[in-house]
Amino acid sequence: MPENPHRPLVMSGAVLGEGPDAAVPVHYGAPLREQRRLLAGRAVVDLAQLELLEVRGADARSWITTTTSQVLTDRPVGSSASLAVLSPQGRVEHLAAVVVTGEESLLLITDAGARAGLRRYLEMMRFAARVELTDRDDLRVLGAVRPADEVLAGPSGASVAKATSGDAALALPEPVAVWSEPWPEVAPGGVAYGPDPEDVAPQVLTVLDADALAALPWTGELLAGMGSWEALRIAAHRARFAREVDERSIPHELDLLRRTVHTAKGCYRGQETVAKVMNLGQPPRRLVMLHLDGSQDVPVPAGSTVRMGGADGKVVGTVTSSAIHADLGPIALAVVKRAVPVGVPLSVSVALEGAESDDADGTDGAGGVSTARGDGRVAFVDAAQEPIVLPRDHGKRPTTARL
Repeated sequence: MPENPHRPLVMSGAVLGEGPDAAVPVHYGAPLREQRRLLAGRAVVDLAQLELLEVRGADARSWITTTTSQVLTDRPVGSSASLAVLSPQGRVEHLAAVVVTGEESLLLITDAGARAGLRRYLEMMRFAARVELTDRDDLRVLGAVRPADEVLAGPSGASVAKATSGDAALALPEPVAVWSEPWPEVAPGGVAYGPDPEDVAPQVLTVLDADALAALPWTGELLAGMGSWEALRIAAHRARFAREVDERSIPHELDLLRRTVHTAKGCYRGQETVAKVMNLGQPPRRLVMLHLDGSQDVPVPAGSTVRMGGADGKVVGTVTSSAIHADLGPIALAVVKRAVPVGVPLSVSVALEGAESDDADGTDGAGGVSTARGDGRVAFVDAAQEPIVLPRDHGKRPTTARL
């Protein structure tokens, strides 16, 4: 993970995250209160770990349309979209949010540590295209349920919010870009691979000048931690590049055809796999949301093993993200095998402190299963499925003539 150029906006009481979110606070001491403020539109989230790449030039829109899974040529200035870069075999290699900032300019927003790989790919594909690529470390992202200037607007509607620690005002600079999508609405050219989520809160990214943001008198009451942002994302069934994508992921498994992969555009890398699985086959794995048993009081980190059939059951998947939702309680996203029945109860095995991990065969290395009620090395947390990706009904197959 590259070193982040931005310090957290507030450090007092902040608890920093881990992995791709190590550069920003996961909370500021009151996670659920922060999440309530975020949902109510009274707080923003410091997303300084996100990276920005500007594409500028006469061919910017047509070139990105050609090299990615999205169509940008006909979108108005100020519009937002999501895009992917797929391998020739249809695997997900890169994901980005994109804002059309001008007739000849785009701003790509990538997950922490993902910009360099996306830029390398785009540099290789530039050829004679009239485009320039620029890392925009001078910019910084805030997340909220509305544009950040609206969240922090004062009574008069100006971009001013009273800092709770005194009489000073917090005036945001003019946004460089605002990214927002009508999730879970299916985009033109998109296909939904499962039901719409029931607990959806908007997630809007506001891009602003980094130095101007850092100079403002921020207080913890105006901010919510990354844990709150992740809880909203998980409840909305949205896959994230740094969490849900691995070297085997295809778009269908993560419901990326809903808005990220345009199925009716011209040729793009990986299109054959997208079309073949969509029209004839089924993805080998599927994304699922898990409602975890909070009464067991065991945190479930990403990487925990998902099992079917109880503590001694078969390993069927892996937890990719987890959070505590203010209304839903402990929830998680997991990628599981396609063969797992949709309604079957699952369990998640969690290595407790001092234990390396549970073995893949479900044993503690001595022939017995470790449980939270056993030797304490591994806890098994009950989990109920909420489907995200379901088998696609292709209809009746056409009959073929016999020779």
